[in-house]
Amino acid sequence: MAAELKQEFGADARLVKGGGGIFDVEVDGKMVFSKHGEGNRFPEDGEVVQRIRAHTTKAKKA
Repeated sequence: MAAELKQEFGADARLVKGGGGIFDVEVDGKMVFSKHGEGNRFPEDGEVVQRIRAHTTKAKKA
């Protein structure tokens, strides 16, 4: 996933160690994916990129 984010956005993903199986993705302080909030599942290929694009599109319109 880090390589996908680098390729799509030129961004360097940062892993923040946690516990309890947490897998969250935040952009600009906003949660765009949460494993816990999604029924304890990991994102599909491309899903996080799609959500980041949706988030940035909304931010540009605001």
